[in-house]
Amino acid sequence: MTAALSGCAGGGSGDSQDATLTLVAADYGDSDANSSQKYWDQLVEEYEKKNPGIKVEVSVYSWNDVDAKVKQMVADGNAPDMAQIGAYADYAAKGQLYEAAELLSIPVQADFVSRLAEAGEVDRVQYGMPFASSTRLLFYNKKLFADAGLTPPKSWSELAAAARVLKSRGVEIPYALPLGPEEAQAETLMWLLSGGDGYTGSVGSYGLDSDQNIKTFDWLKNELVGKGLTGPTAPGKLNRADAFAAFTRGEVGMLNGHPTLMKAAEKKGVKFGMVPMPGINGRAKATMGVADWMMAFKQKGHAEEIGDFLDFVYSEKNVLTFSHEYDLLPVTSSASEAMAEDKNDKDLDPFLSELPNAELYPVDKTSWAQVSADIKQQIGKAVGPNARPSAILGQLQRGASAAENAE
Repeated sequence: MTAALSGCAGGGSGDSQDATLTLVAADYGDSDANSSQKYWDQLVEEYEKKNPGIKVEVSVYSWNDVDAKVKQMVADGNAPDMAQIGAYADYAAKGQLYEAAELLSIPVQADFVSRLAEAGEVDRVQYGMPFASSTRLLFYNKKLFADAGLTPPKSWSELAAAARVLKSRGVEIPYALPLGPEEAQAETLMWLLSGGDGYTGSVGSYGLDSDQNIKTFDWLKNELVGKGLTGPTAPGKLNRADAFAAFTRGEVGMLNGHPTLMKAAEKKGVKFGMVPMPGINGRAKATMGVADWMMAFKQKGHAEEIGDFLDFVYSEKNVLTFSHEYDLLPVTSSASEAMAEDKNDKDLDPFLSELPNAELYPVDKTSWAQVSADIKQQIGKAVGPNARPSAILGQLQRGASAAENAE
């Protein structure tokens, strides 16, 4: 959709031909050369040429700072018109955000991948607009597997058996289990889904200490960690970035990864394969999906201008450009279909095919930020030598219930 197709339900507060919009965005780059600031600068330049009455000022911050920056701006009474960050539910719950339907043209809103659009809803109203997404697959080192005569695992027992063989052959980290504070909530959810459950139950409330989740962590503790199959670093001290780096050095047999790991491994000459995450007795019921969010604040008005700009942001061309630049999956159906049909994107097919059924974090809960932080700090202890997973999961569940009740 081009900007000209904008048909917004909510009118702006000012003249649409004379407005300056502010956007605070996260940086997906890993150097100045591919900073997200360059992506936004190019996109804004093209937009402003077509819409000379509207200026868009974009400030890009690292993921370490961007959420806190927006939080402080809102607290200071100076909310940006738009923010592209990790969570939207807190602001939606306080009535500070426009509904997506008040901003976007109908074709653009309808183009979001349905699973992602649903994750952006609070009480069935969409406030969070997905901006970037990815899924996870099990990566394995092809050379290590071939040398050991192994095939990719399809169940937990096969994964543990492969890890034992790799260890016997001197592989330093047969399976990397990053439960350190950087992104433990991701590795945890992947394993909970693999075990048949997740963070929330069928009614949507937290269920971290369900029988199935406890069984999952008992298995991890006893069959992987306890048998020395997760390497020399305790899982609770192993961060994702370090696990990925070890994989690119050829020191890891298996680990869960997202599309960015492909390019990093290829640069280092590591031959790898990717398969869906194994479940207890076969393929897991779902893989984990992750999305980051675009949202628009009501404070300064500008609904019409914001909607017009976001229609442009979510055009197929711009969504594909961003996805290609940062090895992420498109959040719109049109761009996803284009990527699936492009032979140059074949390496992303396995991730794309997982997206429609992916399970996302419970981002519609205002409590999720606190619950996620608690998981990052505590879950690694559940697989420690003297730990009882049921006790750690029970402690996390009590904290989650308290946070949820306070919503």
